[in-house]
Amino acid sequence: MRLSVLLFALLSLAACGSMPQSGPAIGAPQPDLQVVTDDVREYTLGPGDKLRLIVFGEEDLSGEFLVDGSGIVSLPLVGEISAQGKTVREFQRSVESSLRDGYLNDPRVSAEVLNFRPFYILGEVNSPGTYPYSDSLTVLNAVAVAEGFTYRANQRVVFIRRDGATTEQQYPLTSTTPVRPGDTIRIAERIF
Repeated sequence: MRLSVLLFALLSLAACGSMPQSGPAIGAPQPDLQVVTDDVREYTLGPGDKLRLIVFGEEDLSGEFLVDGSGIVSLPLVGEISAQGKTVREFQRSVESSLRDGYLNDPRVSAEVLNFRPFYILGEVNSPGTYPYSDSLTVLNAVAVAEGFTYRANQRVVFIRRDGATTEQQYPLTSTTPVRPGDTIRIAERIF
């Protein structure tokens, strides 16, 4: 009985991620790993994003809006507000500030992204093209959406040009390499 209770407690801790992790012994040789750093930052808005804005108590001002090609969102009453490069929270504060500027006394605005801008995949995949982004997308998921690798594909590395960047970076092709909205993914040809 006690053994089953102890086993249940250990399994519960493991499922919650609360179990202590053990590392390599002190002085033990460390594995030779290539560490790729990728700046993890909060999502910033850009052309192609679709937003839902709710202005509490003002149904006529609420709705779904698209960030246009120049990074602008056209809203009722206040007109055009720039969304390019702003986080959702920053954009929300900009809308509140614009509404407070002669329209509403104490505007409360909620904003969320409904549809992210698409990602692009090219190179050695069966169906290169533009695809809709979904949350927590990885490179392997993106390849699956593009109907898999061609027989010539290099399945060890991937080249990604992040949205807004001018150059692409090389990443290991793993199940955890993240894709962000607007990224361009290139699967290179392997060298025989």
